[in-house]
Amino acid sequence: MTDVLRVSMVQTTSHNTHAVNVDELRAAAAFAAEDGATMLAMPEAAGLMDRNKDHARAQITTEDQDPYIAACREEAAARGLWIHSGSCPIKSPDGRYLNHTVLVDPSGEIVARYDKIHLFDVFLEGRPATGESSRYAPGETAVLADTPFGPLGMTICYDLRFPHLYRDYALAGANVLFAPSAFTVPTGRAHWEVLLRARAIETGSYVVAAAQVGNHADGRVTWGHSLIVSPWGEVMADLGGEAPGQITLDLPLNAVESARRQIPNLKNARDYDFLRVPEGANAPTTQQKTPTGAFS
Repeated sequence: MTDVLRVSMVQTTSHNTHAVNVDELRAAAAFAAEDGATMLAMPEAAGLMDRNKDHARAQITTEDQDPYIAACREEAAARGLWIHSGSCPIKSPDGRYLNHTVLVDPSGEIVARYDKIHLFDVFLEGRPATGESSRYAPGETAVLADTPFGPLGMTICYDLRFPHLYRDYALAGANVLFAPSAFTVPTGRAHWEVLLRARAIETGSYVVAAAQVGNHADGRVTWGHSLIVSPWGEVMADLGGEAPGQITLDLPLNAVESARRQIPNLKNARDYDFLRVPEGANAPTTQQKTPTGAFS
């Protein structure tokens, strides 16, 4: 396994047309190659950010026809890069879309695909309800990609709030976890950094979180602050919340084993029963415990 992953992380203000976003992808790939990067990491919705239903419907297509994914493959092969596409919407068999990411190797081949499992259906105070599931179908499968840098875990944005997914990746051997995102400003300000650092600390993994930033053509505003977090929970890079940008860093992969050796919480976890004590009841004895996950 390679000892170091040199990753170039991108922060963008993605457009509501593929063409503009493809140009940005090509520029980012050129920068990454010139900077000696091994892998390019793009944000969620890097291929297309368009909340106008009619306008989006006219553009969104299948993976094999998507111009952004095609550009990722072309740039990977032309520049000898691994490319994590971030994500783009593609058609789902049920008539909705999939929030879809691909991992492309330096020959231009897609070696892994992941569809966002957890959809952003939330009710923020003072804002309209967000129902991602009205337009998007959820993914069903966590995807761990074996690479020369070790196993890489694939997630997208709202997945970040489900720690068991990241723990499962770490238990399966993942040393780098990708979390491309397009966080809102209120949730970004309150939760973004602490969630990313928590996922890194809990799993002893690198977390690479390329993000969208600023005012988008479709009217959305995103938080930015693309982060790379070390297995010890230290913020290694923060691209800020004002403008697009790109940074290239070396990730020494032995830091994963070091963090997990020092705090072996993945090994120390134990199975346990779950007991609920009804209000006003005397504390029951341990013999009254119920099986793990059950409520009484």
